[in-house]
Amino acid sequence: MTTTSARRTAPARGGKGRRARTTETASTLVMAFIGAMFLIPLLWVGLAAFDTDASLAVSWPERWSLGNFSAIWNAETTFRPIANSLILCGGATLVTMTAAVLCAYPISRYRFRGKRSLLLTIIFSTGLPITAIMIPVYSLFVQVNLIDSMFGAILFLGASSLPYAIFLTKGFMDAVPMEIEESAWTEGAGVYRTLWAVVMPLMRSGLGVATMFTFVMMWGNFFVPFMLLLSPDNLPAAVTLYTFSSQYGQVAYGQLAAFSLFYSLPVIVLYLFVGRSLGTGFIAAGGVKG
Repeated sequence: MTTTSARRTAPARGGKGRRARTTETASTLVMAFIGAMFLIPLLWVGLAAFDTDASLAVSWPERWSLGNFSAIWNAETTFRPIANSLILCGGATLVTMTAAVLCAYPISRYRFRGKRSLLLTIIFSTGLPITAIMIPVYSLFVQVNLIDSMFGAILFLGASSLPYAIFLTKGFMDAVPMEIEESAWTEGAGVYRTLWAVVMPLMRSGLGVATMFTFVMMWGNFFVPFMLLLSPDNLPAAVTLYTFSSQYGQVAYGQLAAFSLFYSLPVIVLYLFVGRSLGTGFIAAGGVKG
């Protein structure tokens, strides 16, 4: 009886195994396809940057050349726009993260009326398209004379990224045990001193992640600086990418690819810098005696 039952259940187990292998194979193929969709543009940039006759097609250069890099190696085309991007995105990131920490701390630590509604509003704001508010923002900037002002662009770009930064920062701040702050309070530390001297050092990895994502979103933002900055001397690299297209629709693909490599360097450096701090993780767990 036992042998017969085992034989009857064997095909069912085999069928489940085949379905699992089929599902795994299909998932692998889908992920490989998605990975190829991301890899092909990167491959095109790497090859086209060294091809003076580059086109939209991914092709091996007939003759490797640094001519595209020589053409963009000047202040007007590359150095000034990237410097403007660093000033704009770096300043806006500083504004955003400073405000995000100050906003996330009371949301994470205190109970108050309307807290849930505030959190839902923040979550809703993260999905609000920036194009939906640019017309009134542009009118306001014209009235207060902040059009073509780097300072005004920094403030607005920082404010528009604030909901996402608050959402991320609060999540990391929730992981810091409250007992550590209470110990600091018993030693006479105030709220702000506890925040800057105790909480922030413990969540430095989380702050690094939030800073990285905030900076990367700003770095690739085209619409805001395109609307608020008019002078060529103030335009960031995300906007000057259009200079590689002529008025007749012709595009210098090789120079565009070479410029894209330079344009990616600050983000890559930031990823590497933050990646080194992620290995440390949170060190708060060892600071509380269970």
